[in-house]
Amino acid sequence: MISVVIANCNRRELLRACLRSLARQTNVSFETIVVDNGSTDGSAEMAENEFGARVIRNPENRGFCAANNQGIAAAHGEFVALLNNDAEAEPAWLEALQRACAARRDIGMAASKVLVWEDPRRIDKAGHLIFPDGQNRGRGSGALDQGQYEQEEEVLWPDGCAAMYRKETLQEIGGFDEDFFAYGDDAELGLRARIAGWKCLYAPQAVVRHHRGATLGKGSRRRLALIERNRVLLALKLFPWSLLLLNPFYYALRLGAGMVLARLHAGDTAAFPGFRGKLAIAAGLALGDLAALRLAPRMLRKRRAIDKMRKLSPAEVRRLIFAHRLSLRDVA
Repeated sequence: MISVVIANCNRRELLRACLRSLARQTNVSFETIVVDNGSTDGSAEMAENEFGARVIRNPENRGFCAANNQGIAAAHGEFVALLNNDAEAEPAWLEALQRACAARRDIGMAASKVLVWEDPRRIDKAGHLIFPDGQNRGRGSGALDQGQYEQEEEVLWPDGCAAMYRKETLQEIGGFDEDFFAYGDDAELGLRARIAGWKCLYAPQAVVRHHRGATLGKGSRRRLALIERNRVLLALKLFPWSLLLLNPFYYALRLGAGMVLARLHAGDTAAFPGFRGKLAIAAGLALGDLAALRLAPRMLRKRRAIDKMRKLSPAEVRRLIFAHRLSLRDVA
């Protein structure tokens, strides 16, 4: 059986559309667990009364990581699927992910083909890639879907928006790191699983449509600060020292490329228009780096614990990262 876990906070209509898409799944047996982070819009009641979901209610917003960990702990299935409340799954989604996860004993994760909800001709994510400073992004993000991602193949890790994990994998490596709260958390979990020897298979028939940036909005300074903080935390916790020492170089390289695109009013900076927008970017990055500095000692302690589950050597982890490396243009 499969357990589908959905974290939610005050997104009743998005959640309703998400649950409707689950109701149309074919050829699989599954349970639905909604972890509600203190919603006041009737989301929890709707999920329970209209769709018969099992609802775990939190009195406050505990974040994406903690909510998913609660759902994972409550899951009865051999496989655990995560689905964002702002995503809608095609009918064969769960079936395709389960088939991918069960393909080989070393497959611990399966990645979906995620399309942009507003323009389903475009790819949102087809698995993940990473830049050597820790910034990560969906493979093919923003590209037109022209059949280039129709092959079942190994990818680095799945996007937590629509993913499946073996319950055994999660029990072995632990769930989400709750220090991450949101953004980059799936990257940390995925790379930790890879270090522990598990692999990820991309399932092109597992299709979902995703509202991009619906949680905080693409122009949110808080979103930017969380992404920057968690980029640093991921590198501190999981990167081999040989790559971690080069982190400032790769970070500067990426910022330089972003500045060039900003002059062309292109790239991620387009979400922060004008001089004030650029100040917001600088402030968000600075806030993220300061927050990462405060958490650095804790990440370094967790880094030592990784060795207990390690199957890949530091050199193998470095090769894995470079084998799935984002180009400078794509990361900017």
